[in-house]
Amino acid sequence: MSEGRAEVGAYAVDTRSGRVGEVMARTGPYAQLRPPGGGLEWDVPVEDLRPVTAHSGDELRARVSEFNHLRIRLRL
Repeated sequence: MSEGRAEVGAYAVDTRSGRVGEVMARTGPYAQLRPPGGGLEWDVPVEDLRPVTAHSGDELRARVSEFNHLRIRLRL
């Protein structure tokens, strides 16, 4: 993933684990990702990120995860 693609607010895939997250910050060669809908952030080397793509289902998976998280919070 090029440096311009790991912009704050964009969704990206951590290729080491396959997890999708929103880029929350960039610090040197690392980006901090947060799971869709909230949760604990984790650090990822920028070279291990790739943008989410509609063709691979990444965007849909992120949106479903965010929806499920919100639904659970509203039940409480």
